[in-house]
Amino acid sequence: MTTPQTKDHIELRSGAYADSVTLLQVSRAVQAAPGVVAAQVAMATGLNLEVLEGMGFAVPPSSPNDMVVALRLDEDADVASALAAVDAALVPVRPSSGDATVAAPRTTGSALRRSAPRAITLVSVPGASATVEAMDALEAGRDVMIFSDNVPVAEEVALKTYAATRGALVMGPDCGTALLDGVGLGFANAVRPGRIGLVAASGTGCQQLLVLLHHAGATLDGVGVRHALGVGGRDLSSAVGGLATREALRRLDADTEVDLVVVVSKPPAPEVAEQLGREAEALDTPVELGLLGRGQRDLTSVAEAVLARLGHAAPEWPVHGADSSGAATGPLLRGLFVGGTLCDEAMLMATEVLGPIRSNIPLSYDLALAPDELLVDDHSMVDFGDDALTQGRAHPMIDPTLRNEQLARAAADPATGVILLDLVLGHGAEPDPAAMLAPAIAAARADRPVPVIVSLIGTDLDPQGLDVQRDALVAAGAEVHLSNAAATRRALTLIGAFQA
Repeated sequence: MTTPQTKDHIELRSGAYADSVTLLQVSRAVQAAPGVVAAQVAMATGLNLEVLEGMGFAVPPSSPNDMVVALRLDEDADVASALAAVDAALVPVRPSSGDATVAAPRTTGSALRRSAPRAITLVSVPGASATVEAMDALEAGRDVMIFSDNVPVAEEVALKTYAATRGALVMGPDCGTALLDGVGLGFANAVRPGRIGLVAASGTGCQQLLVLLHHAGATLDGVGVRHALGVGGRDLSSAVGGLATREALRRLDADTEVDLVVVVSKPPAPEVAEQLGREAEALDTPVELGLLGRGQRDLTSVAEAVLARLGHAAPEWPVHGADSSGAATGPLLRGLFVGGTLCDEAMLMATEVLGPIRSNIPLSYDLALAPDELLVDDHSMVDFGDDALTQGRAHPMIDPTLRNEQLARAAADPATGVILLDLVLGHGAEPDPAAMLAPAIAAARADRPVPVIVSLIGTDLDPQGLDVQRDALVAAGAEVHLSNAAATRRALTLIGAFQA
């Protein structure tokens, strides 16, 4: 809020649009401008308006089609100069084509006509527009990766049903991770190649397997991933019925350079999982099913089963900072995740020990948390990457603001005994995520030394630097695991010791 030494400037730009990642970068750039105390440039979605209100800005009546420019300036700062910084940051930066006379394509159709015949089409637009763009690509005979979220499930079914008639693959919607012949798309970790193929109805579940197998492959011959085909987190739901998973399995089975296929998924619909099991048994290539659910294996156990199939014993999964985590400070476990599948895995494991877990992605509807009710007097796990918390905002792997705010609230609650977090590295993620999370952990533990247990999902080849990220988290007082399942077990051990 304003003080006697600051002033606010707020304006609406009707009809202006930029994606949430761009606007996050704009906000950061403007905040570094002379005289700017705080800057938030965002689309006027409900969630963003709540954030602006929490910052003390009084936003006039608006619609989600309006761009809000909210600036808090030093009292003597020039508003025009600050707005010029906004405009400069909003100018799109386009790589040079080497020929200034060649205009950039203005439609998906014109871009498709210029691209190579078998090039995959990546769709990353607001969810309301994604289906039209994806259908254009399918009609042109292309495979499609739909990075966009907030796509209605009926439209997903329509796209995948049409793709099946053309032998095309639809990865997504909300497909955050893929690896094609060693080339990562979306939030993909850098891993050494091998002869394993993944089919993933889960982004961070796929990444967990990628990093565990990469770690094991450092000392074991022949362990590496050739392809990871993301199919979207709803593909194994009753509504979608595994349409993309079937096509992905068909392709990997036909690939002579794939010796073993692994399917990883958030908890699937039981009837779809049963059908998938029958179809997997009919393939020539052996298939390991890693389908999360009650009574099913965790993802680390799936990785260990994959290693056993290849004739290897599992290594010791690394943990750092265990001596500094301390004892639980209260009776409740709070999980704050950026990865939905990692959140699911932790909930399933915790439920077996602690009983019901409240969540915004609950295991049953009676345990649901509303988006504005994330801190309750119960064990809880929150997925900050869920659609309801990313409307008009960048994914928390890029913008951790909401999670960091909740971390501070959870740590201040006397009932909080242990905080369980994930941090995911790889291409597409924040360049230095520990630079924002580590200070938040240190601040959260300053008054109450609540144990903070982190699963760090990354490899030594990732651009962020695995060692650098890990060391920053440990220095802030966190205990850091490569395995999310191991991190969860550690948190449960600490809570159990407190309850005893």
